[in-house]
Amino acid sequence: MKAAVYYENGPPEVLRYEDVPDPQCHPKGIVIRVEAVSIEGGDTLNRHGGPLMTNPHVVGYQAAGTIIEVGAEVTHLKVGQKVATTGGWGSHAELRAVSAKTAWLIPEGMDVRHAAVIPVTFGTADDCLFEFGRLQKGETVLVQAGASGVGVAAIQLAARAGASMILATASSDERLEKLKAIGLTHGINYKTHDVVQEVMRLTDKKGVNVIVDSVGGPTLQSSIGSLAYRGRVSMVGAAGREPMRVDVGSMMGGNRTLSGVFLGAEIATDRVQKNIAKLIADVASGELKVMIDRTFPLSEAAEAHRYIESRQAVGRVLLIP
Repeated sequence: MKAAVYYENGPPEVLRYEDVPDPQCHPKGIVIRVEAVSIEGGDTLNRHGGPLMTNPHVVGYQAAGTIIEVGAEVTHLKVGQKVATTGGWGSHAELRAVSAKTAWLIPEGMDVRHAAVIPVTFGTADDCLFEFGRLQKGETVLVQAGASGVGVAAIQLAARAGASMILATASSDERLEKLKAIGLTHGINYKTHDVVQEVMRLTDKKGVNVIVDSVGGPTLQSSIGSLAYRGRVSMVGAAGREPMRVDVGSMMGGNRTLSGVFLGAEIATDRVQKNIAKLIADVASGELKVMIDRTFPLSEAAEAHRYIESRQAVGRVLLIP
């Protein structure tokens, strides 16, 4: 099969388009013919400095496609069905082997490209807001990196839950403007404005109740500084690639909470399995929307990664084998 691979960590240029052996089907797994790859923020982080689990390494968490092989111990899936899948690596390829536990059926008629985006992205946003952020109707929300995949999902989920105000940060006014159609109340351009000052101005110095932070580094400090009394930060990544040095002293006086969130730790649980299935159904019905910024051929994976890192995208960037 063809795949986008690399032999060492580094910039997008390390990615090569090569022939590699087809993946083997585990007794508890499936193999799919990939139809759409959703490039996750973690994919670019892993390419930049993560472990190489295979040689050459095929990076990537999320992909959707058609099942072409089913393991002997799998009874709930069959060849020919379309599924959205997640896994530790292996999405950037024509074929992909994954555990049957991390594959969700795609409803009849749903766009496979949309389904490819959902499991990790929407599942993570949902956990940040509700499982760990404990968001209640009428509360206020700040989404750091609002134009990211998790950001787009979080804005919509917060709006659906009845948040009274939804703020989000991004690198340009143009990107923020596109988010208003999915529920954004106010955008904050972090290149031209101090995020904490803007949050306090927009909330009459009260701060926000729940924050979704996928950036980390210095951005996490601005999240902590933007919290209301009893506010909660869900920290879900380090997309900024900067050291995570923060002062949490201010959290005590305000009875504030900082939670680390990693969907993968619970992805095989009934709770998360059912939640992701529901989120896929909600997108299929039109209740929630997927924002696809651009698609690239799998052979242009390096260019796609380069585009993502330019911080121009709003929503997800896909690879099509």
